[in-house]
Amino acid sequence: MDTVVTLAHGAGGAKTAALIDSVFKAHFSNPEFTGDDAAILSIGQEKLAFTTDGFIVSPPEFKGGNIGKLSICGTVNDLACMGAKPLYLSCAFVIEEGFPLAKVETYAAAMAETAAAAGVRIVAGDTKVAGKGQVDNLFITTTGIGVVQDGIQTSGSLAKPGDAVIVSGDVGRHGCTILLARDKYGINAEVDSDCAPLWQTVESLFAVTKDLHVLRDATRGGVGTVLYEIAGQSRVGIRLDGSAVPVAPAVRGVCGMLGLEPLYLACEGRLVIIAPQEHAATLVDVLRQGPYSQHAAVIGTVTAEFAGQVTVTTEIGAQTLLPPPGGELLPRIC
Repeated sequence: MDTVVTLAHGAGGAKTAALIDSVFKAHFSNPEFTGDDAAILSIGQEKLAFTTDGFIVSPPEFKGGNIGKLSICGTVNDLACMGAKPLYLSCAFVIEEGFPLAKVETYAAAMAETAAAAGVRIVAGDTKVAGKGQVDNLFITTTGIGVVQDGIQTSGSLAKPGDAVIVSGDVGRHGCTILLARDKYGINAEVDSDCAPLWQTVESLFAVTKDLHVLRDATRGGVGTVLYEIAGQSRVGIRLDGSAVPVAPAVRGVCGMLGLEPLYLACEGRLVIIAPQEHAATLVDVLRQGPYSQHAAVIGTVTAEFAGQVTVTTEIGAQTLLPPPGGELLPRIC
């Protein structure tokens, strides 16, 4: 049994789940406490989604974005996955003494630009300055609130046998981008982060059908971790078609060289969607017309067998277990 917090507790895998269950859920549990991307709160006649997220990205700048853009996308997308139109955000900065003020302004400008694109306003915040070495450059925490749209109910506990499993685009781009930005392996590859705000993408899906069972934002831990979470929450199995999972050639090449599984690399602009099979083809068609989801695909099916597990059918037809997410997922993105 662990007696101290390790980096693995923040990686989004099994140890993160254990920390949440054994400490936070044990002390904070209440009727609104959730394992989903945001809590759903009834305020008068409205249902509001409420979420918060911390960002400690290293490096804070990467191809396709920076920590400022990421902090807006992450929170907006968590609200969107609960069927909520994002409205307002707050932000808190913890800045290391000596950090360049011009960089702070760069990230604030990126936040403003991304918030405008997402249709949200940043309305409150807090700033703290920590002593040299007490934090790594700067940390940002964003909290968001949105209004759940009429007739929408999504949750990781609502997947049903027979449902289709859809991803909104190629997987693993963000994790691969962060890995390359650290330049530890001497690998040159043209990979940009998929970091993007996804409310408009979600809204286009609801225009087709409100009968979406699960929407999840596949961030740290990637699509594989999200699927294991859903399988556990819904007490179902998930069977993937390995050949159907979209992976950019450059990402696949980097993973091949380093022995990484693309399904466990982080995304910051990809949805996992679980919906009735009869809607799957139409949903994919709609997604492929959007700016952030041209490579959407059906990658699997929810099953009644192997509850809590994710299996993969290989190119030769063999069925194998996708290894459950471990303690320290690589590359560590936060």
